[in-house]
Amino acid sequence: MAGQIKVTRLKSGIGRNEYFTRVLHGMGLTRLNKTVILTDTPEVRGMIRKVAHMVSVEE
Repeated sequence: MAGQIKVTRLKSGIGRNEYFTRVLHGMGLTRLNKTVILTDTPEVRGMIRKVAHMVSVEE
């Protein structure tokens, strides 16, 4: 079974490519400092890798 990852959004999407905002919304991160718990899958890891400069991850 896959574990879980806690992801927190730290930076705004203003002035950035819309792609990053869409990835964040896909993970459920709609506001600054919002934290979500996601299942640790390769798909989620890939999304986190794309926006690693905007989020904080705890395992």
